[in-house]
Amino acid sequence: MTTPSIQWYPGHIAKAEQQLSRNLDKVDLVIEVRDARIPMATGHPHLDRWVKGKQHLLVINRRDMITNRAREIWEQWFKAQGQRTVWCDAKAGTGVKQVQQAAIRAGDQLNARRRQRGMRPRPVRALTLGFPNVGKSALINRLVKQKVVASARRAGVTRTLRWVRLGQDLDLLDAPGVLPPRLDDQQAALHLALCDDIGQAAYDGELVAQAFLQLLLDLQGREEAGVMLNIFDKRYGIPLSGETLHPALWLEASSERHTSADTGRMAQRLLDDFRRSALGRIALELPG
Repeated sequence: MTTPSIQWYPGHIAKAEQQLSRNLDKVDLVIEVRDARIPMATGHPHLDRWVKGKQHLLVINRRDMITNRAREIWEQWFKAQGQRTVWCDAKAGTGVKQVQQAAIRAGDQLNARRRQRGMRPRPVRALTLGFPNVGKSALINRLVKQKVVASARRAGVTRTLRWVRLGQDLDLLDAPGVLPPRLDDQQAALHLALCDDIGQAAYDGELVAQAFLQLLLDLQGREEAGVMLNIFDKRYGIPLSGETLHPALWLEASSERHTSADTGRMAQRLLDDFRRSALGRIALELPG
């Protein structure tokens, strides 16, 4: 099934990209943060332009929201591409120390080159970069061990660039989430909508929920995806099978049971349940 075109490029993101361009020359390291559920959809097409001449650290956040097997498969895939990854759960703090250690190692390499040139060492300047709501600010707060930047699980919280000092070894630049001006890959745009990585004004929640149900049906044959259709009968009292196998019919049946025939409200409940892992650990994207 298809959904209407999903596009979202608010003014604060365009402004942030302008600010970002002016600050790139000050940066030694780009810490790119992606969403573990959709690591391809949260990869920015302009990344190579921003990373050029700098070190790149790929951090995959929300590792707690996918299966361990999915994470292993993605780690192997990225390694085959020559890309080392650090996986973390910024909300709980898991893996954050490894992110800090990797950034400091990058700083050590930078300062080794500075010493060779007769220059004094200095803290590494790192830019945290990624799509909206992938957890950049939450990661910074964990690294600094206090809430120094606003953080929430919705798109568009960070709107300006801000430098944050992390000890004597690392200066972090927190940047607003950045999106390409146009989302040409609409399957990726759907994944962004499902994971709440773009503003809700960009899409029809009911149609996106239907597309989500169809995606789960398509993924159920891959064990590593973590899709367990039996949870629908247990959680909502309506199985995603038989007469309600079609996504629109399931939404209609479940809304009649729970929300006075309001399919829009049922769609929002379904999306909210997925986003907080109430439907289990689900990887929407897998290699191959």
